[in-house]
Order: sequence, then structure tokens, then C-alpha cells
Amino acid sequence: MTEILVLYYSRFGATEALAREVCLGVDSAGGAAARLRTVPAISTVTEVTGDAVPANGPPFVTHEDLLECAGLVMGSPTRFGNMAAALKYFLDGTGSQWLGGTLSGKPAGVFTSTSTLHGGQETTLLSMALPLIHHGMLLVGIPFTEPALSTTTTGGSPYGASHVTWSRENDSLSADEKELARALGKRVATIALKLNDPD
Repeated sequence: MTEILVLYYSRFGATEALAREVCLGVDSAGGAAARLRTVPAISTVTEVTGDAVPANGPPFVTHEDLLECAGLVMGSPTRFGNMAAALKYFLDGTGSQWLGGTLSGKPAGVFTSTSTLHGGQETTLLSMALPLIHHGMLLVGIPFTEPALSTTTTGGSPYGASHVTWSRENDSLSADEKELARALGKRVATIALKLNDPD
């Protein structure tokens, strides 16, 4: 089974809801399975350490997850048009994996959530794409052959899947947002399967 790492940080649940839709898309590609992981929150108080295992939800990501995955779909809420510090902190610690080419040649996609329509979704998606390019990953977006990309009035972008909460229930994704998140997951998984096909 080809495993795709779905890695995210979520504070209030919106990005996690999107991650779970991405997982459904990965799992819909025959022969692929999603490996859902998160990163711990970070604190400015250096004396405080977080729990080694999250109280609920998926496990924290490890560097072994990066080695074992055949592709990566990564998500973060928007923080002033950039990825959240917790996700960047994890990425900043992947220098050995970068040097060793752990992710080189593997497909990758990105997703995000914001509370407003013009809250910096595309810049956040690009901020996540930059370190993945440095890792040698093959970026996968959402093409306009996906009908929901042309009809959505909420989230969705050719750069990656997205969600707009409008300050409502954080995990109340629109039908288009769900469809586009699943399409991104399936697309990354399908490309990973093709790249790993020995024939």
C-alpha cells in the first residue's frame, strides 16, 4: 500500500476538517492510504514542554513519517498570509532530511483555512510550497478540470484546497471545499502511485 502523509496544524478544527477530507481523497485512489499526522503547538515560554503524545486526534509527525511516505499533503491555518509557526517549526527541523533527499521526487500538495475570503489563502499556500520545493518535491495543485474550482463561492484555489470559516463553525466545510480537498488528496496519491509503478 502506498502511503501519503497528510500533515497539518489546526488550532480550532477547520484545518483538521479539511485534512480529513484530503485523507478521503487519498484513500479513494486505489492502492493508496492516508497517514494522518499533526504537529504540536509551540509556546513562547521555554520552560514549558508539551505532551509527547497528543491528548486526542492523530499522532504527532516524526521524521520517519517523511521517509516512509510516498507523497505529502500539508495544511495550516493562515497566520497573516503565512503558515502557522507550529508547522514552520517542524519544517525548520528537517535539515537532515533535506540534505539526505528524503522527500526529493515525491509529489506534494498544500491546503489552508482562513476566517475571511481574502484572508491570505494563496500566500499561505505558497509559503508552505516554498520549503517543499527546497526539499525537491513535485508540487501538485488543483487544475481547472475540477468543476468545483470554477463554481466555488467559498474556498478552493489552483494552488491547493482551502476553506473559509466566515467565523462560523470551524469544521463546517462547503460541498465545494470538500470536493476540492478530496480531489487534491486523490491527485497526489494517483501521481505517487504512477511514480512508484515499477512498470
